[in-house]
Amino acid sequence: MSGAGEKVSATTKTPGDFLKSIRGRPVVVKLNSGVDYRGILACLDGYMNIAMEQTEEYVNGQLKNKYGDAFIRGNNVLYISTSKRTLADGA
Repeated sequence: MSGAGEKVSATTKTPGDFLKSIRGRPVVVKLNSGVDYRGILACLDGYMNIAMEQTEEYVNGQLKNKYGDAFIRGNNVLYISTSKRTLADGA
């Protein structure tokens, strides 16, 4: 029985593994204020500070602004999600 438990823990992914796997991919970052930022995840640190490229700002689902690069302070982040569509498709 202990062997089965070890096998499961070896395949379990942590949130850190997820964040490493999405670096360089399109993401949606939702802030506590309700504003969404969509773009390419460039990097992040242990405080969830996020650097993004090709960033678009959405307020109430409406595109409000476009930024080349953006930095988001981690304490403002509600969640990070992978984008299902590419930026070219209007994610």
